[in-house]
Amino acid sequence: MLHGHFYQPPRENPWTGAIDQEKTAAPDHDWNARINRECYAPLGSIPIGAIDSDPPRINAYSFVSFDVGPTLLSWLEREARPTLEAMVQGDRASRKRLGHGNAIAMPYHHLILPLCSRRDKTTEVRWGIADFKRVFGRDPAGMWLPETAVDRETLDVLAEEGIAFTVLAPHQVAAPPSSGVAGRVRTSGGRSIAVFAYDGALSHDVAFGQLLKDAVLWEKQLIAEAKGRQVLSLAMDGETFGHHHVYADLALGALLRRLATLRAVRLENFASALAAHPEGPDLDLVAPSSWSCIHGVERWRADCGCKMAPEQSSQQRWRTPLRAAVDWLAGEVHGRFERAANGGDPWRRRDELGPGAVPAFPADDAGRLAEMERSVLRAMTSCGWFFDDFAGLEGRQSLRYAAHAIALAGDDAPRLEAGFLDCLADAMSNDAAAGSARDFYLNQIAPERPA
Repeated sequence: MLHGHFYQPPRENPWTGAIDQEKTAAPDHDWNARINRECYAPLGSIPIGAIDSDPPRINAYSFVSFDVGPTLLSWLEREARPTLEAMVQGDRASRKRLGHGNAIAMPYHHLILPLCSRRDKTTEVRWGIADFKRVFGRDPAGMWLPETAVDRETLDVLAEEGIAFTVLAPHQVAAPPSSGVAGRVRTSGGRSIAVFAYDGALSHDVAFGQLLKDAVLWEKQLIAEAKGRQVLSLAMDGETFGHHHVYADLALGALLRRLATLRAVRLENFASALAAHPEGPDLDLVAPSSWSCIHGVERWRADCGCKMAPEQSSQQRWRTPLRAAVDWLAGEVHGRFERAANGGDPWRRRDELGPGAVPAFPADDAGRLAEMERSVLRAMTSCGWFFDDFAGLEGRQSLRYAAHAIALAGDDAPRLEAGFLDCLADAMSNDAAAGSARDFYLNQIAPERPA
C-alpha cells in the first residue's frame, strides 16, 4: 500500500474570505494553485507507456491510499473541481476493485490533537467525518491524524466516533508487527482501535531518497521488502509526487503500471488490508508522538531543535509563548461561546453546526459566535509552529485567525486583544525587523481589520 497525505492549510484572508496573492508562489496566484498545477491535478491523469500525442493515462487516486485535508478539499471544490472529481472517482474505482475505498478522513483542521482539549478533539474529528461523508458519499473507515500526532485520548475519540483504524510511523508504537498487519491499541477510555505502522525506511527513501528517479529500482525494493510480510505500507506527503520532486508523478505512474502486471503482489488499501487481517496483536503506544518530531510533539510548543533549516542558527523559543497565547485565547473564546449558549449543550451544537454551516442558535449573534469558534480553531493550525519563524506565511495566518476570533467576541474584544498581546510579547522573531509577535501583530495583522 502506498499512502499520500494531501494537505494545505487554510490560506483565506478571514476578513475577505479570499486567498491573497502569495508572491512566493509565482507564477501562480497562491500556493494552493501552484501545488495543484504541479501535483494534485497531474496525479489524476498520469501519462504512462510511450509518450506520443495521446498517451494512455492512469488515475493514481484509484490505486493509492490517500487522505485530503478538508481545508484543501474546500479550496478544490471552489477552484479546481476536475482535481476533486479525480479524487472522488479514484475512491469509487478502488471500492469497485477492492470492496473498500482508498480515501480516508482527516480531522477538519490540521491541529496537533494531543495538545488540544478532548472537546476540541471531538469537534475536529466530527467535522472531519461529516466533511468526508459530504464529499465522498460514504462513512470513512479510517482517519489520518495531522502530523500523525497521537496520544491515547486522541485514539479514544476516534474509536468513539466509529473510526476503525489510523496510520502511524513505526517509532510511534513500541514493537510494530513484522508482518505489517494492523495491531490494536487500547485507548484511555477502554476502547480499541486498529493501528497500522508504515515502513519508515522505505517511505523515507521514496520521499527523500533516490527511488523516485528509478521506477524499476523502486519496484525491486518493494518486492524485496514485501517478502515474508502479509502487508507492506508506505506513507508520505502527497506533495512528494510532483511538487517536492519534479516528475515524481511520472515515476509513480510507471510504478503503478508495473505493479499491475505482477501476480506476487496486490495493491491494496488500509481498509481492505484490515478486512483481510482483522485480528492483529496488541500494541503499546508511544505517546505523545508524531511523525515529524523526534521529541514527541515539542515542535509545536518548544524550541526542541526540529526545524526546516538545521544548518542555520535560528532559534524557535518563540514557539512556547505563541502556543501559550493561542491556548489562552482559545480558552477565553470557548468561555464566551459557552456563556452565550443560554443553556443546553453548546459543544454538541458546535459539532452539529460544522465549520461552515448556517448556525441554529436562538441568539441573534449566533452566526458571529459560530465564526468566532471556527476562527480560534484555525488559529491553532499546526503550520503556525512547524516552520522556523512565526513571521512567515503560516504564522501570519494563525495570527490573522486569532485576530478575527477576537474581533467577533463583541464587547469582550478589547480585553481579549490586550491579554493576547501580553502573551505574544515574549515571542521573538529571528527577523529583527519583525520584532516580537506582539509587534508583528500590531504592525502587520491589526491594520488589516476593516474599519
